Amino acid sequence: MPRAPDFWRHDCAAARLLAPLGWLYGSVAARRLRRDAPRAPLPAIVVGGLTVGGDGKTPLVIALAGLLVEAGERPALLTRGYGAKPGLRPGAKPGAGSFVVAAGDSAATTGDEALLLARHALTIVGADRAASAELARQRGATVLILDDGFHSRRLAPDLALLTIDSDYGAGAGRCLPAGPLRAPLRDQFDAADALVIIGDGDAGLALAESGAKPAFRATVTGTGQDFKGRRVVAFSGIARPEKFFATLAAAGAEIVSRRAFADHHRFSAAEMATLAALADARQATLVTTEKDAVRLPPDAPRVGTLSVQLTFADADEVRAALAAALDAARLSRAS
Repeated sequence: MPRAPDFWRHDCAAARLLAPLGWLYGSVAARRLRRDAPRAPLPAIVVGGLTVGGDGKTPLVIALAGLLVEAGERPALLTRGYGAKPGLRPGAKPGAGSFVVAAGDSAATTGDEALLLARHALTIVGADRAASAELARQRGATVLILDDGFHSRRLAPDLALLTIDSDYGAGAGRCLPAGPLRAPLRDQFDAADALVIIGDGDAGLALAESGAKPAFRATVTGTGQDFKGRRVVAFSGIARPEKFFATLAAAGAEIVSRRAFADHHRFSAAEMATLAALADARQATLVTTEKDAVRLPPDAPRVGTLSVQLTFADADEVRAALAAALDAARLSRAS
C-alpha cells in the first residue's frame, strides 16, 4: 500500500478534483455498513479504523484480548490477513480456507498483523468470516474479536468499536481517493457502538464530541527495549511512520535519521544493507517497529525493535462495556 498523500490530511485542489470519486466510493461504503449480516456462533466484537491505516486497530485488538483473558474468556482474533498467501504454508491444499496461525508461519503466509496478534491469543486468518468464526468455536474460543470487520460487515457485531487517531482525526474529511475516510464520517459513527480515541490531539477530541457516542480514551506508548539516550536510525513501512518516530523520540531515543517506506513494505537484502551502512556512518543503531520486524529478510543485520502497548484511561469502564455486550449477546443466542 503506497504512503498516504499529503492532501488526505489538508484539503486542497487535488482533493477537490477527486471529490466526485470520493463521493461515489463513500456511497458504496455507506450501503455496505448498513447491510444485514449473519450472526456468528460466538459473541463478536468488531474493531474498525476511521481512516485507511494508522488509527491503532492492532494495539486496540491486543488490549481488548488482554482484558477478556483477565475476565476468564478465551478470545479468538479473526483477521483477513493483508498480504497473506496461505498457499505457501507447508502442506497447504489449493484453495484452502481459514487457518490458525501457528509456530513457523511467516509474514509471507499470514500477513504481518496476524503474526503480531498470534503472540497474544488464538488467531485465525481467512476471508470467509463465517468459516473463521466456526473454526474459532471448534478450537474452544468463547468470544471473537474481528480486527478488520467493521466496514466489510461479513458478521453482525455484538459490539462495534471505531478507533480514531486523535492527532489525525478524519484528515481532510473526504472518502477515498480524495481523502483517508473508509466511509462517510456520519455513517461510520452510526455503525459504531462506541469510539476509542487514541491520544489527546484536538482533532480526535473534537470528533468524539460530535459523534454522540460513548468514547473511551487510550494512549499508546513504547515498550520493550530501552532506547533512552541512544543514537538511532529509525525506519518503518507502516501507514503513518511519523507515529513510530514520535513514539521512539518520546522513549528518549536520539533519532539521527528517519526512513519511511510504503505500508506493509517487504524489505529487501539490498535495502537492509543500505540502512546498515547509514547506521554505521552515523554511529547509530537501526530501529524499527514490531510490525516491520516480521517482514525483514532472514539475513538482515541486527535491528532493534520498538513494541507498543495501548493503555485505557479507564480500563474498568471498558471492562464493563465488554461484559455488558457479552451478556446481551449470550442472552440473545440462548433465547
